[in-house]
Amino acid sequence: MIPQRDLDWPFFDDGHRDFARELERWTLEAPVVEDERDAAAGVVAWVRALGEAGRLSACVPLAQGGFDVRRLCLAREVLAYRSALADFAFAMQGLGTGAISLFGSDEQRDVFLPPVSRGERLAGFALSEREAGSDVAAIATTARREGDAYVLDGEKAWISNAGIADTYVVFARTAPAAAKGLSAFIVTSQTPGFSVAETVETISPHPLGTLRFANCRVPVSHRIGEEGRGFAIAMATLDVFRSTVGAAALGFARRALDESVAHAKRRELFGAPLAELQLTQAAIADMATDVDASALLVYRAAWTKDAGSERVTREAAMAKMFATEAAGRVCDRAVQLFGARGVTRGEVVERLYRDVRALRIYEGASEVQRIVIARQTLA
Repeated sequence: MIPQRDLDWPFFDDGHRDFARELERWTLEAPVVEDERDAAAGVVAWVRALGEAGRLSACVPLAQGGFDVRRLCLAREVLAYRSALADFAFAMQGLGTGAISLFGSDEQRDVFLPPVSRGERLAGFALSEREAGSDVAAIATTARREGDAYVLDGEKAWISNAGIADTYVVFARTAPAAAKGLSAFIVTSQTPGFSVAETVETISPHPLGTLRFANCRVPVSHRIGEEGRGFAIAMATLDVFRSTVGAAALGFARRALDESVAHAKRRELFGAPLAELQLTQAAIADMATDVDASALLVYRAAWTKDAGSERVTREAAMAKMFATEAAGRVCDRAVQLFGARGVTRGEVVERLYRDVRALRIYEGASEVQRIVIARQTLA
């Protein structure tokens, strides 16, 4: 769990510290049993449990502009330490409604946010396409205005919660202009013309799939913000949640470090604990440094956002890139320290090794984050 020395950092106040400790206690008692063979059921169960316990209010604030990014990050770190699906369930309820929370009308917020916050409805964020992942401006899904409705046509790929979400925020092209031609819409799973074209299996099981829109009519009242503001809405939403991806990576890395320290102390090799070997100590030192450096970057970005900065593009990109890359290194070293057990399915570090890999890709790959950081620095 999060060491007290970290919670004592000046990034946090007593409210944050109490929130983290209370959530940690709850995760130990949460009545959710996971089965990797049915990740969708696991996500639904976690959403229901989080909602019933009132935990989703941190990622689905009912008050306008109510995000506390430090609380979001603490939640993802704590939940990732416990379970990848718990973290995923929490994060997608926030990301899937983030655009509504930040830019939705009062009516949209009143209708769509409360049931998601209670865990009664699941949310999804439909931005990526097969030819438009990191390059959001290349989105090809279209939305043409017809009277009091927009007609959506196209496909969205690698969409989290595909098939189990009740509500999706979908980004589509309303004008030819690249970034300025995108708009954001709320689409429910019951909308005629909406379907899940396929599901996708990944190395760390999560509900993922392709969404299809074929003559899908969405009321004008379901457009979020002004027409043509979709790119700005997407970037502002990611600006809030990108740091939290780093926090999830931190949770995975911290669990891998804790498992490795415990293993190194009890595993004997050549008549002595593994922890007494200098190469083991070097690995543990590198892992601990990666964890602490990640925590500092993540919570600096979160604190900067909470302090009133409109955009934290540079800080969030650094936090996301470093923490996810560092978590990959930490989990890889953990597998190495565990030896044959480290590659045995069912071991905690084997699962962590698979869980952490996707974080270096989604919500902006590490290569894209490097470009963002460089441009911000050169500017």
